[in-house]
Amino acid sequence: MLIDTHCHLDAAEFDADRDAVAGQAMQKGICGIVIPAVARDNFDDVIALGARHQNCAYALGIHPMYVDASRLEDLEILAQYVQDHDPVAIGEIGLDYFLTNPRANPDNIERQHTFFVEQLGIARHSRLPVILHVRNAIDDILKQLRKYKLAGGIAHAFNGSFQQAQQFIDLGFKLGFGGAMTYSRALKIRELAAKLPMEAIVLETDAPDIPPEWVGRGGRNSPLELPEIAQVLAELKQVNVSQVVDITSANALKVLPKIADLCTSVKVLL
Repeated sequence: MLIDTHCHLDAAEFDADRDAVAGQAMQKGICGIVIPAVARDNFDDVIALGARHQNCAYALGIHPMYVDASRLEDLEILAQYVQDHDPVAIGEIGLDYFLTNPRANPDNIERQHTFFVEQLGIARHSRLPVILHVRNAIDDILKQLRKYKLAGGIAHAFNGSFQQAQQFIDLGFKLGFGGAMTYSRALKIRELAAKLPMEAIVLETDAPDIPPEWVGRGGRNSPLELPEIAQVLAELKQVNVSQVVDITSANALKVLPKIADLCTSVKVLL
């Protein structure tokens, strides 16, 4: 059974066939799809998807790219939602220095840090893992993580160095690999996927974004691509794909223990 640890199934790109995609994923043996929120406005959407589909779960958080459109009061609302509902993680949270240059827009970076640190506090208080957005900001994220005693989590779409990967692993985190790994020219990330221990890796799509090579840049990614993504990882590590499926799924269950019931339910249905 496969687990997509990061999929924005609530995105507008799935408006025409969202329910069909979730159902087809179940038939393909994808027992878990984790849908992280990105802002207060979609908390209810991801919760509803988790209630509607037996193979879907949700995380709640405010994405760094949405902090300018968010209010500080949204952090209080998030804390209340976490208390009233049952998310599997706090996420998607983190920092993004790719779209925002720290020197060019220090006010946005300060706001990102405020939201990130506050949400780490919510995660620690609720004893939940975190799903991290780490683009071009890994060292600053690691600096903050060392200050908190968290229940681990996932560094989503990881593309840092092996040394940075080891620091996440030492802090109890798994590293998310998906469509970016499938491009033959992505030498750095493919080498990293091959070199890291399998026990450190979880699979993800980030659908509808980061489509694999066979879909093509600009195409819609989907959780239905996960079996082929698993096959690519198997080829990079020179192991049988069943080993990739078993170990990455076990890794996901370890770091996101609340999704265990999803896979039990799907196995019964299949």
